[in-house]
Amino acid sequence: MSTDYEKNSLTLFDAIAMGTGVMIGAGILALTGQIAELAGPYFPFAFVSGAIVTAFSAYTYVKMSNAYPSAGGIGMILQKAYGATAVTAGAALLMALSMVINESLVARTFATYLLRGIDLAPTGWPVPLIAVCVILFAWLVNASGNRSVGLFSTVMAVLKVGGIAVFGIAALWAGGFSFEATGSSTDIGGFTGFVASTALAILAFKGFTTITNSGAEITDPHRNVGQAIVFAIGICILVYLLVAFAVGSSLPLETIIEAKDYALAEAARPALGSVGFYLTVALALVATASGLIASMFAVSRMLAMLTDMKLIPHSHFGMPGVIRDHTLVYTVVVASGLAVFFDLSQIASLGAFFYLVMDIIIHWGVFRHLREDIGARGWMMLAAIGLDTIVLIAFVVLKWQQDPAIVVYAVVGIAAVFAFVKTFLHFNPPDAHQHHIR
Repeated sequence: MSTDYEKNSLTLFDAIAMGTGVMIGAGILALTGQIAELAGPYFPFAFVSGAIVTAFSAYTYVKMSNAYPSAGGIGMILQKAYGATAVTAGAALLMALSMVINESLVARTFATYLLRGIDLAPTGWPVPLIAVCVILFAWLVNASGNRSVGLFSTVMAVLKVGGIAVFGIAALWAGGFSFEATGSSTDIGGFTGFVASTALAILAFKGFTTITNSGAEITDPHRNVGQAIVFAIGICILVYLLVAFAVGSSLPLETIIEAKDYALAEAARPALGSVGFYLTVALALVATASGLIASMFAVSRMLAMLTDMKLIPHSHFGMPGVIRDHTLVYTVVVASGLAVFFDLSQIASLGAFFYLVMDIIIHWGVFRHLREDIGARGWMMLAAIGLDTIVLIAFVVLKWQQDPAIVVYAVVGIAAVFAFVKTFLHFNPPDAHQHHIR
């Protein structure tokens, strides 16, 4: 069975669009209010701290992607670092799950903004119902092939980056470049709250790994994968800062937190009036839908690569098509389940836990085994590990105070992933040559 990759089907611009599509899809729309709740009045700067941590993190991915561009790139990095082991399979599954979690986050964000746009409260059964419907729509677009995804991602990325930038500038102008949120504070806030908020801000940037996971399908991948990652992160930090200050200039902190799941829409109403409100809702719907499509494209390919590497089990359950088609369906099922059973705050927290643990594992593996092969600076990877660890500890401490159940879910989930792959590999050992891929 083949994963059926389409080489050279995505240009550099397509790759940048895909990365920004995933990041902006949830990063600024769903997380602004949640970050404000943790960071207090200085929440815009949490995006800066998130960008700094992401920059150190991205270094490893850029160096590895330039040396070994691959579809399902995260799985490739882990296999080269750890071989065909449970560590590779477990960490790769954590990454895949964090991406699927992101999809459910984006889908519920779509539902929240849609309901606000038709003057309904974003609560109750309509939220998961709409979320599942938009997940199914994203599956249909992905099932139509790479070129459809590339074209759709490119068009949507241009629309939403331009539209969100216009929103930010207009809101700042209407607010007289003042910052309403500065004069308030939250019960959480403080230094620990700010550091913990960085974990959510990192989620707003982690979409750059979507580019890594599609490396084999990007033209001139040894050059374009790294360039696409750098450009995508650069574009997003500018957009995030612009929008964060725009929201802060339109609303006091308490209102931002109260409307945390749809803060941009609420900020648009006082700054830009009813027309601005509805345009912002429309923009949010475009941003979330395109982000969902781009994320689903990447995670299905990573799961397909892990299947080809014989690191995870696979069953087609009677479905036709290649492995990629099947992993798309798996992604839809899991994302839909998460969207039904968890709220936005819980989904974001789970994604942060899974992603940070996986990220630390990747940096350590590349530092130990591959840094000389790819000509990377070891101190950059150690700095990335240190920053990830600090942020993760602060996030655990804060979430344990707020919602200890989600910490338990995360720990149990991580343990279950590694136990699952350890058991699978015990009964289904990969070929011997895979253990010595380095």
